Amino acid sequence: MTDVMQTSTRSSPESTLKTVFGYDSFRPLQREIIGAVLGGQDVLAVLPTGGGKSLTYQIPALLMPGMTLVVSPLIALMRDQVAALVGAGVGAVFINSSLDPEERRAAEERVRAGEITLLYAAPETLATDRMLALLDAMPPSLLVVDEAHCISEWGHDFRPEYRGLGYLRQRYPKAIGMATTATATARVRTDIIRNLGLRDPAVFLGGFDRPNLRISVERKQDVRRRLIGFALARQGQSGIVYCGSRRRTEELAEALRSAGVSAASYHAGLESGLRSRVQEAFVRDDIDVVVATVAFGMGVDKPDVRWVVHVDLPKSIENYYQEIGRAGRDGLLSSCVLLYSPGDYVAASRLFQELPDEQKHSSLARLSAMRDFAEREMCR
Repeated sequence: MTDVMQTSTRSSPESTLKTVFGYDSFRPLQREIIGAVLGGQDVLAVLPTGGGKSLTYQIPALLMPGMTLVVSPLIALMRDQVAALVGAGVGAVFINSSLDPEERRAAEERVRAGEITLLYAAPETLATDRMLALLDAMPPSLLVVDEAHCISEWGHDFRPEYRGLGYLRQRYPKAIGMATTATATARVRTDIIRNLGLRDPAVFLGGFDRPNLRISVERKQDVRRRLIGFALARQGQSGIVYCGSRRRTEELAEALRSAGVSAASYHAGLESGLRSRVQEAFVRDDIDVVVATVAFGMGVDKPDVRWVVHVDLPKSIENYYQEIGRAGRDGLLSSCVLLYSPGDYVAASRLFQELPDEQKHSSLARLSAMRDFAEREMCR
């Protein structure tokens, strides 16, 4: 299929937004970010979950010559975004560990043939000589690092493989550099800019208020009964239950099913094919509720999640914000409930005791802020 942008009629961000993605207007800061990228400036964009980060690099990719490389740790996001782009007539592929050898060869051949406008890749894939040889053959004109907070040890989701991404900027110095994330403190933003080698970037900070989310904290009592009652009162609505352990996800999913709720568990201990089937069933509304560890939901584009319940204390305010951010992405009223007891803080803090001192201190500080949020009498 010929890339839609080669048909020449879509030559502005506004027309591309309408004709390729079907939207009539930009969300806050999207147009400004796109303008900075098209003007050749490096960018750090911190936009709230559901704020439309992907369009801020997809639209420039369609309007710029050459290929855009998008680095993401989220296999689900790569698959979903590439499927949507291909459906819109855009040349897009992903390369990550989910591909078999034949699929990967086919993707690489399309890149070398110049058929690809957006190439998505996992950070660990980029560390290989094979991937670097592919990029050397087709150097990116725009280099995007999504979930950029993962590069900072001060972030809430530090991933060591992100630390090495700065070499990409040195290897492809002509590329415009772009970093996107939903949450980043001032310290994390500084880390992102330094480690990725962004050159005098334009920094965009979106608002974090989600007025359609009704946030509440309740005393943790008889979790199973409370959760079943909550889900039964919302039969047919999509919801996510976040748990701190794999075993708990399976126990609560079984309890929900026994009560007549369409539910499944999701955690890293499940076979990858089963995880994918659970995720796809949730997106297609074949099941209403997923009971999961915190990995679930990142990169899943489902706008009508009506409720999110945490039965265990999140590790930080940033984690909590991202997790409840799965709810209400269509702008409609959605409920976010945290079930809390003081013992949750004690149990969670034990998980950090074996960390190096500095990392342990920062992790406990973030956990303490989450505890303060849960315990205070305040408007959330």
